[in-house]
Amino acid sequence: MNALNLLFQFADNFAFVVLAAVGLAIIFGMMGVINLGHGEFIMIGAYGTTLSANAGAPLPVAMAIGVLVTAAMGFILERTIIHRLYDRLFDSMVATWALGLILTQGMRIVFGNSIPQVSTPLGNIAYGEFSYSTYRVLLSLVAVLVLGGLYVVFTRTEFGIRARATIQDPDTARALGVDTDRMYTATFVIGSALAGLTGALYAPTLTVVPGMGSSFLVEAFVAVVVGGPSVLLGTTLASGLLGFIDAVFTNLFGTFYGQIAMLLTAILVIRVLSSGLTGLVENVRNRMEGE
Repeated sequence: MNALNLLFQFADNFAFVVLAAVGLAIIFGMMGVINLGHGEFIMIGAYGTTLSANAGAPLPVAMAIGVLVTAAMGFILERTIIHRLYDRLFDSMVATWALGLILTQGMRIVFGNSIPQVSTPLGNIAYGEFSYSTYRVLLSLVAVLVLGGLYVVFTRTEFGIRARATIQDPDTARALGVDTDRMYTATFVIGSALAGLTGALYAPTLTVVPGMGSSFLVEAFVAVVVGGPSVLLGTTLASGLLGFIDAVFTNLFGTFYGQIAMLLTAILVIRVLSSGLTGLVENVRNRMEGE
């Protein structure tokens, strides 16, 4: 197994899981809403980027358009549908699943089964016989920046303080003057924008088709469950573990076995650690403080 290839494969997998999961994790962690249409939000970001690029926009501008379109769609859906479903977990799951189906079929009706694709920029990194996409390496750096930016937002800003207060005790936060409805709307828009960013970033690397969101949703959902209740720490730990397992088995046996190994790891973690990886971290921390 080539160590260099393993390193780049791990970075690639880590970026994919982080970017796919973080928007879903924020919405679920802060609002208790499982957005089963998350994959379709990613699809909207990819379509917005690809269509804008095909219309002549530079790729960074096209990506920004994809993110803005998805954020605007998230705002409209939250104000018209999602806000009626807070504290109704199963209703929200059914509603967002139905929204995902509507979005998928809507894109198929409007744009057909395929659209012209955007080529992957920046070429390859070459070292001897080894070659890897420069753009996909860049995505791993973007994933780290996204996690760092969200950490700053939720721990170092007034918005973050209000958001965490809303998570912990919405009634008390409301009594202290926090507009919890606005916080929920802002959270859903942020989660939608992050999904749009994922679609925008991966549009040059994938075939953009109406059903593309399902490939993101599975790994995102698994990462959120494995990570546990802490949004950023859980997403980081789950992405690191699942990305490493996938990279090792993909290099040894192929992509199919990498996916199987990742899913089996997720099942094992869920079975052994009921609170996920962040639950394990909290237990270790409490034991150390007790000593």
